[in-house]
Parts: sequence; C-alpha cells; structure tokens
Amino acid sequence: MFSRTIIRAKIFSRGFCWGFAAVNILLVNPPIYDFTAFDFWLRPYGLLRVGGRLRSCELTAFDYLVSRDRDAFGRGRFEKQRVFKPAALADVPRRFCRFGRPREEFLRLLSARRFDVVLVQTVMTYWYLGVQEVIQDVRRLQPQAKIILGGVYATLCRSHAGSLGADQVIAGLDLKPLGLPLSDGVPFWEGIDAEVGILKITEGCPFRCTYCSVPVVYPNFAGRPLDACLDEVRHLARLGTRHVAFYDDALLFKPHHILLPFLEAVLRQDLQLSFHTPNALNARFITPEVARLMVRAGFKTFFLGFESSVYEWQRKTGGKVYSEEFADAVHVLRDAGASSITAYIIVGHPDSQQQDLDASIRVAAEQGARVMLSEFAPIPGTPDGERCRSYTDLDEPLNHNKTAFTWRLLGTERVDRLKELCRQANRGS
Repeated sequence: MFSRTIIRAKIFSRGFCWGFAAVNILLVNPPIYDFTAFDFWLRPYGLLRVGGRLRSCELTAFDYLVSRDRDAFGRGRFEKQRVFKPAALADVPRRFCRFGRPREEFLRLLSARRFDVVLVQTVMTYWYLGVQEVIQDVRRLQPQAKIILGGVYATLCRSHAGSLGADQVIAGLDLKPLGLPLSDGVPFWEGIDAEVGILKITEGCPFRCTYCSVPVVYPNFAGRPLDACLDEVRHLARLGTRHVAFYDDALLFKPHHILLPFLEAVLRQDLQLSFHTPNALNARFITPEVARLMVRAGFKTFFLGFESSVYEWQRKTGGKVYSEEFADAVHVLRDAGASSITAYIIVGHPDSQQQDLDASIRVAAEQGARVMLSEFAPIPGTPDGERCRSYTDLDEPLNHNKTAFTWRLLGTERVDRLKELCRQANRGS
C-alpha cells in the first residue's frame, strides 16, 4: 500500500544531512483532542498533496483519523477514549476525548521502520495536543528524524507551533523551505484508506468574511489547472474511491471558467463518483444551469453557508449571501433534483445577539433545508477573532475551541435550547 520510489541526493537543512542515500519520509495525520470529532469527510488532503510533490522520495503515511461504520455518504465515527481536560478547558462541562487510532499502532510503526523526515499535518489551532503527542513519540523512538510541521495551525500560530519541539515550522504554502526535492504529482492517496477522497479545483476565496481564516492562509483566489484536477479525480477513481468531498472555499465562483468545465469533463469520463460539499457553497452563485449540472455529475449533498437571516448581520460580516439569495438557491437545487440540502448557521459569534438565531433556524427550515449549527471559533488574525481578545486569551490556542468559546459566551442552557430548536426544525423538514 505504501509508495517506495526513491531518490538519492545529498540534502542539507538546518544542520541535518542524509548524504547520498534514500530519503525516508513519514507523513502523519495526528489524532484529535477535543470535546467532539466526527469524520465529516475529514481527510489529510494538504498532507497528501505535499506527499504527491515528494514522490521521488520513499514515502510512508500514517493516518490516525480512520473512521468506522461510515454512512451512505462516506461519513463515520472515530475511535475515542476519554482523557483529562487540560487546565485551559477545565470549566467546560463536557467530556474531553482523544479521537483516532490507538497510539500503540503508531509506536509499532516507529519501532519497525527508520525515517529521516517526519512531516506532520496541522489543522485546527486548538487540536495541537495531537500534534504534540506525535512529536513526543517521534522524539522518543526516532531521535535522528527531522520533524516538520505545516498546515493551518502552523500558519496561524507559528510561534506557538514552534514551541512544541519540532525542528521546523512551515507557515503558508511555499514548500521550498522543506529543503526536499519537489516535483509535480497527484496526492499520495495510495498511502492511506482512499474510500473517501478530497479535491480542490480552486485555491483561496474572493470574499472576506470577518470570521473566516481563509484569507489569512490563502491570500489570493485562483482556479487550479483543469488537467491537474482531472488527474487527481482519475487517480482517486483508479484507487476505488466512492466519495469525493470538495474542500474549496469558493467552489462556485466564476463557474463557467472553473467548475462547469470540470464537471463536463467528469461526465464525459463516466467516473461514477459521489460528490459532497462540506465547506459550504455560496448560494449567490447557484443558478439553474449550475444546479442541474452538479446533480447530473453526481453531487449528493449540498451544504450552503447561511449563517444568519438578519440583513444587518449579513452585511456587517462580509455580505457573502443574503436571505433572498439563500431561498432562491434552495428552490433551484430542489428543482434540479437535489435531495440533501443543509444550511450552516453560526452559533457563538461575538455578535450573536444581532443574529436572531431562533428566527434564522426557522427561516432556513421553512425554505426546505436541514439546519446545522456551526459553532464559532475565534481565529487569530481574523477581524472577528481579534475582537474576542477581550473575551479570552487567544495566545493559548485551546481557547480557540469552538465548543468552549460558544459555551462560555452563550451558556449551557442557551446552547442546548438552540440545538433542540434545530432538531425540531429538522424533524419537520
């Protein structure tokens, strides 16, 4: 299952030298420490894309986040064990758990194989305890290995990430500081379970929502080359992938230049894949033409970013979509044959008193969409996140935790009542 292509090169980086020998690289997707975690098409796409550019080296991947009992759309539950809550989260009345494969499985791999470089993916800033666990295990069993962190946490909290004990932290998208031989190549999906795959046909987002970290991590918006995207999706199909989730942040922007040509090419090749949109679609760009082609191409789930039905709140946070546009999009999708339509509504935003959350839930449900509450996380570097420094200590990433922040802001009774209202609305949809 593992790729074992090799390059022999002499590489120097921060005092490390492997001479003229095979460079053995381990790619790690860490476990999650949190109150909740669910495999909502949660795959280490960024890490595997990096692996795809390092195919001239000897690659091994270890993914802690392999779910079980997946549903018809490819989503499932992770193994979990209850653990002690860290002091920063001690006041939150929820069970704290470690999600992912047993630690012993990773230790067995480290005991059996020698690695020169360990690349560790980071995602949510408040999931760094899993990253720390991986670093500790590698340090103990493979002290010669160079540990490199990359990803969202490494970019947004570079200083904090540097304190965990890694040898190098790569912030942003430039891979040249890795000091490793880079080339073009499809993501390293053959290294992990690829029943569920991920794809991005764009990078970045043209919008500037005040609560979103995408402009910080991906400052520019651009479509990816069509041929490269088709190579990725064909690679997944060859591996037996059944479900592909789009991680694009603006999948529908400029559809005639990006999405529609891609979908037309997919239809010509008859790949028989089911597509999903967990990162939220912008309802403003859902036209009858776009909706029909998406349904024909195999899109099974449609998640729309609604956030609030209050015009002033919508305008203040970036004006991504307004209620009339949301209602039109739901109707257009229904007419095109879409059956699974979900609206995200932010809960726990610092301006939640202006959102009218109860009404927002009812408005989304009345249009025929299921409603999913999306808890707000105060992300450093974003306008709304920075405003929260008066609420919490953002220099401790555990305080970015969406469950903790929402509970602290609204209180248990209010959060539970909103969740119950959401359940009631969905039962009637």
